[in-house]
Amino acid sequence: MAHSATHAQGQQHPIKLYLVVWAWLFILSACSYFVDYFQLQGLLRYSLIILFMLLKAGLIVAVFMHMAWERLSLVYAILVPISAVLVFVAIMVLESDYTLLSRIAFFGSGS
Repeated sequence: MAHSATHAQGQQHPIKLYLVVWAWLFILSACSYFVDYFQLQGLLRYSLIILFMLLKAGLIVAVFMHMAWERLSLVYAILVPISAVLVFVAIMVLESDYTLLSRIAFFGSGS
């Protein structure tokens, strides 16, 4: 019986918090839709879509996966590896331009 009392005493969050997060998710999804509706092109389009996607993912992880209330060490255990992967992807993107320019300089333009 003591176990059930301890289990029932878990952390409760107000329903308003979840409704506000759902509203923000709806707004961010609508903004993502409007990027296509207004036919934005190029880097602006992809940057906005990725920005809205990351904001929605952050809200979901923080609230619905309860990361906002977890210990800092657990948050670091999840966010640091993801951040490291993003840094390495950015390095690869910068390196790809150098590799492409090196191949063009060595092999010619191909025409």
